[in-house]
Amino acid sequence: MTRRPPRSPPTGAPPAARPTRAAGGTVAPPADAVRLTAVQGPDAGASWSVATRAAVGTHERSDVRLTDDTVSRFHCELTVEERGVRIRDLESRNGTVVDGTRVLDGFLRDGSMLVLGATWLQVELGALRLTGLQLGDAPTRFGNLVGESPAMRAAFAAMERAAISDATVLLEGETGTGKEEAAAAIHQASRRADGPFVVVDCGAMPRELLLSELFGHEKGAFTGAADRRIGAFEEASGGTIVLDEIGELPLDLQPQLLRVLERREIRRLGSNRYVAVDVRVLAATNRDLRTEVNEERFRADLYYRLAVVTVRLPPLRERPGDLAALARTVLAGLGADAATIDRLCTPELVDTLRRGPWPGNVRELRTYLERCLVFDRALPLGGVGPGRTSTQAGDPARVDIDRPYAAARQDALDAFERAYVRALLARHDQNVPRAAVAAGLGRVQMWRLAKKHG
Repeated sequence: MTRRPPRSPPTGAPPAARPTRAAGGTVAPPADAVRLTAVQGPDAGASWSVATRAAVGTHERSDVRLTDDTVSRFHCELTVEERGVRIRDLESRNGTVVDGTRVLDGFLRDGSMLVLGATWLQVELGALRLTGLQLGDAPTRFGNLVGESPAMRAAFAAMERAAISDATVLLEGETGTGKEEAAAAIHQASRRADGPFVVVDCGAMPRELLLSELFGHEKGAFTGAADRRIGAFEEASGGTIVLDEIGELPLDLQPQLLRVLERREIRRLGSNRYVAVDVRVLAATNRDLRTEVNEERFRADLYYRLAVVTVRLPPLRERPGDLAALARTVLAGLGADAATIDRLCTPELVDTLRRGPWPGNVRELRTYLERCLVFDRALPLGGVGPGRTSTQAGDPARVDIDRPYAAARQDALDAFERAYVRALLARHDQNVPRAAVAAGLGRVQMWRLAKKHG
């Protein structure tokens, strides 16, 4: 893809914003959320109201759709958080400029001016609330997921509505935020709850095996195909299939998946006959597929079919207020009784949890709380036991000499692996295939290391 050079931030005062008019021709008051008004560019005079999250760009799936051809298909994203309104550039070709400064990630103020290509958007911030849904009416639990933060309650509301239909749902979120739990909860709340629930990890197997896993094969379709095999789509017929890590799907396989989503029919490898499947499709990814579309690593038409309903599961660092309730829920799921939960979940522990970075999110939190449960006390973050001289995970230089050599050596190796894998994945935006190439490892081996250390 040919990239255009970024434009310099504009100088001078912007033209006056045109009034926003309601359908009846009268001037409409600002919405109680976020209002964007185009004051310069092809869409000058148009305005949009943002409730909790919106993508800005020229793609037809953008929430704020512009017609400016200097704007990327998915240019930037606005998210309403507890801390304010966050803006994040989606690796756009011309960059996102806020008040004269090019930004990758930041927060907006009332009156900020966004410049995207040749379009200027003025920002008005109102009282932040869920549009069409009072916060008090939003659920605080869905399936095994809990949370009282606005972002989680908005996600629960979206999942509740999606569950009563057969619409395809795209679950977005960092590693460990609970995407598979969310998929299971949607399935259990749907009319297909009594049907199969099949999960396929699109990033954990080679291309040839993935085709067979998804669509099945006939006997003799390839070397080693001794018998006919039913694929995941047929296996999930009458129920739900979850395409986990859909962002890892090779580009050349994406048209085949697109056909399944459009026609609900598959063709086994080695067969000329299409087979109809009655299946509900959920997809999950820790990548931002809009950025992948911009970079031409993911087909725009496939994204369009997957993102009929999009649900974002926020990372723990964006919802620290949920940690107290989340800790109690996780401990209960680990089998702790009420007395043990009360003894462990002290205000001091909750304060400790709120200070943690939690790059592994709920999965990492569960691992930590499980250690606390084993030793029946709140451990320092990263601690592995009462005798450990170091409380820093990933510090193999400090060891517990009271442990036998073999056990202490294994602790050091595990700590090194954990620190190495975590830092490597962070450098490569949690992209396992890229991290594997950089480390000189096979993708499957990298997946095993990542899963081993949560």
